Amino acid sequence: MSWQPTRDFLGYGETPPDPKWPNGARVAVNFVMNYEEGSEPSVQDGEGYSENGLTESTTSSQGLKGRDLAAEGMFEYGSRVGFWRLMRAFHERGLPMTVFGCALALERNRAAADAIKKAKYDICCHGWRWVKHFDLSEAEEREHIRKAVVSLKETTGEAPGGWYCRYGPSVNTRRLVMEHGGFAYDSDYYGDELPFWQTVEGKPQLVIPYSLTNNDGKYAGTIGNSDQWFGLVRDAFDVLYKEGATAP
Repeated sequence: MSWQPTRDFLGYGETPPDPKWPNGARVAVNFVMNYEEGSEPSVQDGEGYSENGLTESTTSSQGLKGRDLAAEGMFEYGSRVGFWRLMRAFHERGLPMTVFGCALALERNRAAADAIKKAKYDICCHGWRWVKHFDLSEAEEREHIRKAVVSLKETTGEAPGGWYCRYGPSVNTRRLVMEHGGFAYDSDYYGDELPFWQTVEGKPQLVIPYSLTNNDGKYAGTIGNSDQWFGLVRDAFDVLYKEGATAP
């Protein structure tokens, strides 16, 4: 029987390991930008509806059938404007970044792909399309992973270093990612703060857990302005930095 995920409620217990971050750092900070615009479900790509999740469009609640032009425009804003604003902000500060890139989205904006390539940012494959991998058959998921890697190699000039599903993974995802090969890590896990190794069918896989704690998704109804956002990430950093004196 193929490998299947198992649940672990124990973790490291009261004595987490020291990851020995470079130069004795207490905290490792990972900046992530999601690049998804152009890969979401749409009438043009055959889904028969316009995705409006993570937008401020209300047309679906008003009984709209077919294309949601408001939602379409909001996704286009991300690739036309928002992406470049974030790139400038990180460039001005000399900050590294990981780009969670949906492959089809980057195909549709070669200028963005070229900018990511020029900046030499880490690329984490965010799938071929904005789809639910847990709804795919094993064969379909295997093909989605293959297509995504081929596409990102072509648009960014190299294979992606990591993998992370747009939604939650399927029970097959980690095994299929390892079967494909070439990934340094995957982030399809939410149960810890430190990276760890997992053995899958006799082979080691590095897992870098994903966190929804300091995630801009909280802007969707729970955070209203930049001061609240800054307070959230500042307080989180302060807590982790204090803990990092003994448990980085």
